[in-house]
Amino acid sequence: MIDYIAVFITFFAVIDPIGTIPVFLAVTDKYEPKIKRRVALLATIVSAFILVFFIAAGEILLRALSIPLPAFQISGGIVLFLFALNMIFGESKPEEEIKLLSQSHKETAIFPLAVPSIASPGAMLAAVLLTKNAVFTVWEQMQTGLVVLSVLLLTYVLMLLSGFIVRFIGSSGASVISRVMGLILTSIATTNILSGFHDYNVLLKS
Repeated sequence: MIDYIAVFITFFAVIDPIGTIPVFLAVTDKYEPKIKRRVALLATIVSAFILVFFIAAGEILLRALSIPLPAFQISGGIVLFLFALNMIFGESKPEEEIKLLSQSHKETAIFPLAVPSIASPGAMLAAVLLTKNAVFTVWEQMQTGLVVLSVLLLTYVLMLLSGFIVRFIGSSGASVISRVMGLILTSIATTNILSGFHDYNVLLKS
């Protein structure tokens, strides 16, 4: 059985539901409430398909490309670390992704809301790293998938409640929470890098 709390915290950090709220508000500012709900639903569905694909076929794709999982784990950890540093020191997630506005509400739901805001590169990498076939059973991978879907459901609910939430915590509050999630993610990324080096040494010796 997986550690539900650890997996939930990991995906909460990389998906960043709180940081998605200002992005959602900005890209749907010109839409009426009915269209905003459609955008939130479509973005959540698209994100779910993307992350479930990486859970189910991410490692298979790596094998087809002859990329050993430890190498992907190390590189993925480095990318996660840089992603986390950007969350902490760089532009905040809303400021960075609001620049990617689209005109159509369907396009907006897919880009930049679903990708890269919700199904971020960090989330895709985490989906692969936390469902390694050599470590986790199919049932445990399904459990991880359910955790991912629960985080996405939370993200969807927060988008629907975004107007009230921002009035309560303010844009600066969302930015602070996003940076705290970035700090947590740096430790997760470091763990992945160290684990990748260990697994690669074991692979060389076998």
